[in-house]
Amino acid sequence: MFRKFKKCSTFKCLPTQISSMRINLIQFSTIAKLSANSKLHMVKDVPLSVVPHRSRIYSEQDTEKQLKRPWLPSPYRNVGSIFNKYKKLSKFRLTSLVVITTMGGYAMAPAGFDATSFIMCTVGTGLVSAAANAVNQYHEVPFDSQMSRTKNRVLVTGEITPLHAVSFAVLSATTGLSLLYFGVNGLTAALGAGNLFLYTSIYTPMKRMSIANTWIGSIVGAIPPLMGWSGCTGTLDTGAMVLAGILYAWQFPHFNALSWNLRPDYSRAGYRMMAVINPDLCRRTALRYASAICGLSLVAPIVDITNYWFALETLPLNAYFCYLAYKFYHKSDSGSSRKLFRFSLIHLPVLMLLFLANKKNWYFNDTKDDKLLKNNDTYVSISPTPSSSTLQNVIPVAVTVGTS
Repeated sequence: MFRKFKKCSTFKCLPTQISSMRINLIQFSTIAKLSANSKLHMVKDVPLSVVPHRSRIYSEQDTEKQLKRPWLPSPYRNVGSIFNKYKKLSKFRLTSLVVITTMGGYAMAPAGFDATSFIMCTVGTGLVSAAANAVNQYHEVPFDSQMSRTKNRVLVTGEITPLHAVSFAVLSATTGLSLLYFGVNGLTAALGAGNLFLYTSIYTPMKRMSIANTWIGSIVGAIPPLMGWSGCTGTLDTGAMVLAGILYAWQFPHFNALSWNLRPDYSRAGYRMMAVINPDLCRRTALRYASAICGLSLVAPIVDITNYWFALETLPLNAYFCYLAYKFYHKSDSGSSRKLFRFSLIHLPVLMLLFLANKKNWYFNDTKDDKLLKNNDTYVSISPTPSSSTLQNVIPVAVTVGTS
């Protein structure tokens, strides 16, 4: 009798236990988007008197209101100086790399060194780069908040408001382009404006559309040395293209190795990177362009940018870079990609120093016979006018010289 009563009481109490479990699940659940067919069928038959006072049942209208709430920055209590915030907004380390490559292009150009134009070109390029990075962060705030690498950026954490960031970008771009146009020349200013547009209006949105964004980003990285070269000479020639080609090729092993270990972040944020969409192409591209750097380094002495010692001195540096790219292509693990990325940060500065150390001709001082007058974007050679003969100064008649 006791066993039957126990079974009976257990079955009778089962609906009550299930109802209480439903109430507890509702109490500790988060907001979920319910479909039109469900319409709260899980809690429709639960009496309101049984639901605890502190619990809340969300209807479809409440759910839609929650989903339509605007994005808000995550709280950040560590308030630093405004200068440090601007450094983060302008991606100071990336901007410094852009400025260094611009200075390298100016120093490698076959023309005399002018301190004023050099400073104007350097500062102007840095300001344009800072503006481009600020606009890039402004567009990517919702996506940066989903990545571990970028979740602490100043716009994501709310240290700087979007209006403040856009104002900084406009002021930096205007000042930088003005310095390039009025302090250097029109060609350098046009390259800076084109690079700003390319980075903010083509590369940034393309990151979520196609893996071709890597090639566009490499063009962006190759333009700064052209700006330095044109800032010094006012023109672009074969030497400038070789230097820009090396910077263009360097972007692929550098960025592909960086993005390899960030694939979960890029995938979560919705970026269509080569490492996520086509890993095989990512590995092949890194090796292919690392080999291209070797070839371009051999071309530099042929086009009279450097002496032939440059090809010999860069051979072990480029060979080890290709070796790391091959290891990344063969193993494709986090260790090989990390080694390739770290060495790329050493490879480029050393390569630029070897460019400077082996430059074919230096133009520190100009002689009187070879003075160059910079006139807008052209150079006019000024040479002493030949003096008239002594005989013509004495006798004001035409003198003919006959052959005997």
